Amino acid sequence: MRTGRMAAGELMMGMIFLTLTVGGILGNFCLLSSYLCLDFSGCRFRCTDLIIKHLVAANCLFLLFRSVPHTMEALGFRHFISDLGCKLVFYVHRVGRGMSCSSTCLLSVFQAITISPRDSRWAKLKVKAPRYTSTSLFLCWSLHLLINIIVPMHVTANRGNINMTKRNEFGYCFASDYEKSVHTVNAALVSLPDVLCLGIMPWASGSMVVILYRHKQRFQHLHGNSPSNRSSPESRATTTILLLVSTFVSLYTVSCSFQICLGVSGNSSQLMSHLSTLTNIAFSALSPFVLMRGDSNVSRLYFTWIRGGGFPFICITL
Repeated sequence: MRTGRMAAGELMMGMIFLTLTVGGILGNFCLLSSYLCLDFSGCRFRCTDLIIKHLVAANCLFLLFRSVPHTMEALGFRHFISDLGCKLVFYVHRVGRGMSCSSTCLLSVFQAITISPRDSRWAKLKVKAPRYTSTSLFLCWSLHLLINIIVPMHVTANRGNINMTKRNEFGYCFASDYEKSVHTVNAALVSLPDVLCLGIMPWASGSMVVILYRHKQRFQHLHGNSPSNRSSPESRATTTILLLVSTFVSLYTVSCSFQICLGVSGNSSQLMSHLSTLTNIAFSALSPFVLMRGDSNVSRLYFTWIRGGGFPFICITL
């Protein structure tokens, strides 16, 4: 434990990390348990449900192996991890981070296919999409498990005797020096899936917006100018996923901006590092609450639990 008086700003950052970490882990656990309860009740099955479960699993991995160690470091703990532990933490949180991005991308694509009209060019995929869900998730996990193998090879724990010319990744881990060309190839390889997902997500989100707009126009044409008081389950689910994707892209962009500033300036500012990590973990901590708020079945489940009315068996199917 760090001796002396801890700076107020660093203590505040540590408490923010602690709040996000605990709240995020509880939120993801509650969301996953809700979906499992709904599955056991036999209420419904949507192809996007399986993707959300994997997104929750990826979020939990990222929070446990990225947010927890960084929270300990921000609160003043030092040298609490071995070289092997550092490599494991670095590898698992990278896999979780990548899978969180890929799951969000898959969620937006499958939702765009799900709500597409039957006379669209996606009609065939709309029927086949549920069969491709498990395969798509398996390929994503396999991809991130493979490409991140190179990451722990250059990571070592901070034991106080590390040459400070080495590039500092975290307060508790260091990345060893290696050839610039190798670093460029490694960075490109690890970042490629994220870049692809960030290119696909806006396209899928744009498609969903267009489909919802056309549906609204058709509804108003058939039923007059009086809008419906309640949106359809499809619209609510799509709006939630659009909000989720927007949150991810925004936080990812801000996090990358901080990382670029750190890389260009060459200044290992502790505050800048904390802010970069904060925006990095915010999505994993906040996304379950976005999903719970937008899912009427999950909301009804918790409302019934709060009132002590038992398990709700009336479910909405898409």
